Amino acid sequence: MPIPPIHPWLALIIAGVLEIAWASGFRFIGFNRPVVSLVVAMVMVLSFYFLWVAVQRLPIGTAYAVWTGIGAVGAAVVGMVLYGEPAGAIRIVSIVLIVAGIVGLKLVSAH
Repeated sequence: MPIPPIHPWLALIIAGVLEIAWASGFRFIGFNRPVVSLVVAMVMVLSFYFLWVAVQRLPIGTAYAVWTGIGAVGAAVVGMVLYGEPAGAIRIVSIVLIVAGIVGLKLVSAH
């Protein structure tokens, strides 16, 4: 399969944002919600597709860590902002540390 002409970091950001969407959508899926479940599954597939595009040109360790980091931070923020999950100091510091790790991986990446 030919690799689409998209910058690998842009593909990785898209994959991460889509990961936030499907991870956040998990709370709404179920057998009694087939349309929502299908949409979440389609978003998940798209997220993996863009991750695949990114790892064709980026180191797998960097790409996977950044993808999961974007998803983890985004899902945590969505949980706090939209679902009223706790936003304590330790949670915020942990999110900042994940973001620092993502930035560090980007800085040492060859691309």
